[in-house]
Amino acid sequence: MPRISRRTALSALMVAPLAAPAFASPWRPERPIEFTVGFAAGGGTDIVARLFARHLEPRLGVPITVVNRPGAGSELGMTYVARARPDGTVMGLTNMPAFVTIPVERRAQYNLDSFAFIGGIMTDPTGLVVRADSPIRDVPDLIRRALADPEGIIVSTSGIGTDDHLLMAMISEATGARFTLVHYNGAPIQRNNLMGGHVHVSTMSVGEVMPNPQGLRFIGHAGRSRSRFAPETPTLISLGLDIEMYSERGIVMPAGTPRPIVERIREAVAETAADPATRATFEAQFIEVSYEPGPQWEARMRSTQSRYAELWRRSPWIQG
Repeated sequence: MPRISRRTALSALMVAPLAAPAFASPWRPERPIEFTVGFAAGGGTDIVARLFARHLEPRLGVPITVVNRPGAGSELGMTYVARARPDGTVMGLTNMPAFVTIPVERRAQYNLDSFAFIGGIMTDPTGLVVRADSPIRDVPDLIRRALADPEGIIVSTSGIGTDDHLLMAMISEATGARFTLVHYNGAPIQRNNLMGGHVHVSTMSVGEVMPNPQGLRFIGHAGRSRSRFAPETPTLISLGLDIEMYSERGIVMPAGTPRPIVERIREAVAETAADPATRATFEAQFIEVSYEPGPQWEARMRSTQSRYAELWRRSPWIQG
């Protein structure tokens, strides 16, 4: 290993300040930040955004306003984020799998290159819900009824290409049962139509159902193991269906956002996710915080999108 003389070292120290980057101190926002949600207010994605923003605000020192821009399975909201000025004043909460499937199934107004990836913040198993007085007893009974009456069972989802929609497509592929799907813009309207008897089943996540389960019955979810928030609800895997599906949420900003801004937001998000107070707030809403750093999360999203693209080539779910 070459030796460095004392004179060389002193010279380097003397010129180092002149060579320092322009961003010598951490970036601090000077204006409020808009946190965009691609679904209606009151749904699971909206709740996550509002809870997380509450704990993120003190770390960034400016107000964070959640703005709902629902439509097209979250495409409208994510397109808004992609096209926003990359100055640190707009970020968006993604919802998986729609975030990666929308550019696969249609000519979307954004792709994964449209974003700077801040980090994944949570996962929530997708499930099947009926009214408490529904004659549908459980998931096997639901399948039997659908097989006996193809497309006679009406199921609501939160949009084409969402975790709700793809869960039903996977159940159909695995069992041969066919359903009539009705696509809404979020969980609140799904709940209202289920309680009103307009649909037989709704697909909603654990975190969307358990805070207000009155009048509902959770018959199964697609997590790998039983949720501690719904311990009596079986997984689809335990019922013989090799299906996993989650509503994952993460934070993105427009591509081209300067690196010091991205790194500062990443740092603040990581601190927020690790804070016991944040976790306690989410657990009170039956949601688990599950942080994944931006670079790793981006790599997994790109890999996941490739798998969904292959699934799309084999069996386009938009037909289901």
